[in-house]
Amino acid sequence: MSKLSALVLAAALACSAATVAQPPTRKFDDKGAPPFKVLKEGELPPLDAYDNFVIGPKYTTAPERTKVNGVPEGKVEQFEIDSKDTKLMNPGIRREKFGTVDPKNPKTLIVETKTFDYKRKVGVYIPAQYKPGTEAPFMVVHDGPGQATGYKTILDNLIQQKRIPPIILIAVQNGGGDAQGHQRGKEYDNMNGDYATYIEDEVLPRVEKNCKVKLTKDPDGRAAMGCSSGGSCALIMAWFRNDLYHRVLTTSGTFVNQAWPFDKEYPDGAWGFHETLIPQKPKKPIRIFIQVGDRDLLNPNVMRDNMHDWVEANHRMAKVLKEKGYEYQYLFCQGSGHCDGKAQAQFIPHAIEWVWKGYAPKEKK
Repeated sequence: MSKLSALVLAAALACSAATVAQPPTRKFDDKGAPPFKVLKEGELPPLDAYDNFVIGPKYTTAPERTKVNGVPEGKVEQFEIDSKDTKLMNPGIRREKFGTVDPKNPKTLIVETKTFDYKRKVGVYIPAQYKPGTEAPFMVVHDGPGQATGYKTILDNLIQQKRIPPIILIAVQNGGGDAQGHQRGKEYDNMNGDYATYIEDEVLPRVEKNCKVKLTKDPDGRAAMGCSSGGSCALIMAWFRNDLYHRVLTTSGTFVNQAWPFDKEYPDGAWGFHETLIPQKPKKPIRIFIQVGDRDLLNPNVMRDNMHDWVEANHRMAKVLKEKGYEYQYLFCQGSGHCDGKAQAQFIPHAIEWVWKGYAPKEKK
């Protein structure tokens, strides 16, 4: 065990099983890190680059976050979905206490859960340029609905400047809780297409009905975005339902082993993306932006499976994406923690523009 691992493990043992120890600060040139290009203060990577970049520790708020006189403003609408009114993800699950390690399998936990009914809010940003009756490209954002309002000015500016198409943003609230045994974990961490199917069958039709819009069926005109488990979920959606999504934006992506219950086909959870799936499977038409902070999560926890280091996981993602020839861009943010707003204030508009670069609506036959 390295000195760093020993220090982190000791700190973790002093906490409860469900508590993450204060993460150490990692350097971009640590052993095992991919090669990075260090950018100047306030600088962002080129839009045509598929590579690894370092920004920070000082950050400049992106100008796209400021309202500009004369820029048409989109509108934000909101509605609620009751789990009792859905066929999928009904009912929800939740745990009352953190699980214990399975003595027969250190890669998973024994967790007791209860079922419950829940409601989720959905926030929808509709750009001023949307033409009623036409099919619009869109982006699903996890852990909504606040992002529909939070990203409104950014989208108004990017769309007006023709740097992205006039996309609809759909910010979907999770089902509650976090990680193993909770509804959010079931939705975001499990390695299957269930949640993408839930969005397709239960959420998108309600968006079209309630907000009077039409959404494209073209997977190249569909993006998924999220932070933490919402980030890994964005890739899970595109990987397992590649017929539905081709564009992915992740921040502090939870590409670690947090899936539950245990699935022998995907025994490493989202850690399996960089361990086996991306290296061994045929390349998929996925364009992906990933980001991590130098003080992102490191949680050895009760499982002791060596698959709970967010920085290492994202480093490994960058390596396998590059080796496989994916269209990807990776930001390592100095002076930044998990889902850190300081860094996001600078790079989120760039990330959204990068993810949508190259999109062109397909002509109707």
